[in-house]
Amino acid sequence: MDRKVIRISHAGATAKIFGSFDSNARLIEERFGVTLRNRESESGDSIVIEGACGEDVAAAAQCVEYLHGLSAKTDVLTEQTVQYAIDTVGAGEGETLAQLGDECICVTMRGKPIKAKTVGQKQYIDLIRKNTIVLGVGPAGTGKTFLAVAMAVRALREKQVSRIILTRPAIEAGEKLGFLPGDLQSKIDPYLRPLYDALYEMMGAENYQKLVEKGTIEIAPLAYMRGRTLDDSFIILDEAQNATPEQMKMFLTRLGFNSKAVVTGDLTQTDLPRGQKSGLSTAVKILSGIEDIGIHYFSERDVVRHRLVQKIIQAYEKFDREQARREAERRVERAEKKFRAERKPQD
Repeated sequence: MDRKVIRISHAGATAKIFGSFDSNARLIEERFGVTLRNRESESGDSIVIEGACGEDVAAAAQCVEYLHGLSAKTDVLTEQTVQYAIDTVGAGEGETLAQLGDECICVTMRGKPIKAKTVGQKQYIDLIRKNTIVLGVGPAGTGKTFLAVAMAVRALREKQVSRIILTRPAIEAGEKLGFLPGDLQSKIDPYLRPLYDALYEMMGAENYQKLVEKGTIEIAPLAYMRGRTLDDSFIILDEAQNATPEQMKMFLTRLGFNSKAVVTGDLTQTDLPRGQKSGLSTAVKILSGIEDIGIHYFSERDVVRHRLVQKIIQAYEKFDREQARREAERRVERAEKKFRAERKPQD
């Protein structure tokens, strides 16, 4: 039986690590096949980790040590936070947890600090800070848009830029714009709603409206960007998988002096007509390796929504891989049949 003891350095940490009704401890125990127990003494609390396999005990200890450090900075260790630590350590990447740090990007109107919740999100934020153009590619729920908006709000507050411009392709995903009620603005508002929501949370509706009226914040469909030069701006192109290669080139060439652009999208959720290439897919191939352009790929571990979202993404990825494998087998089978048919007369 292997054992590792972790001494608790601050009051209340043990309760946070174990979680409500020991729910966090059970997640760690089930994943690594160990047992966790609290040991009290005059010198202070300790968490004892025991298990049959030394590697599993060490992995569980690495997870607990990370949560111990995090417990001093937060009131509650959520199931999502604990599960992320477990998944990261379980994948053999536990050392990357040290990269997370405790940097606050900006504060919402309710006083809630916005921080990177995963290593992937921290790397994304660092790329935005260091590069003029950043492409963030990954599944839904990884914070691509929300963090980009947070960085834009921070840049505006610190007077690094004089305006924020947010744009999306107005692709008809199942509905025809002409059949939607209202004027043009009413028709395109549903496409831009996620951008409004992020800005409302960070600025408040009243402050946001004032900045829109002053022209400090602009939200518009991608088509409205044509022919413009955007100086001194933080520009975000959201849902870029729905932009064509021509639209993507048009957007990227709008960049002016003292500006920064962030392009976000999920290549698995393209609404373009069948056979039409995605501008985001093309851009990540063409722009890779160019100085001052960063490309970041999120994984399902970066999903910060409900845990089921991760499982849904994994299920779809598994399905897509299986479909691709079957299609490859069918192509080989067709090629073999054709080869045999062509050889038969000669035999």
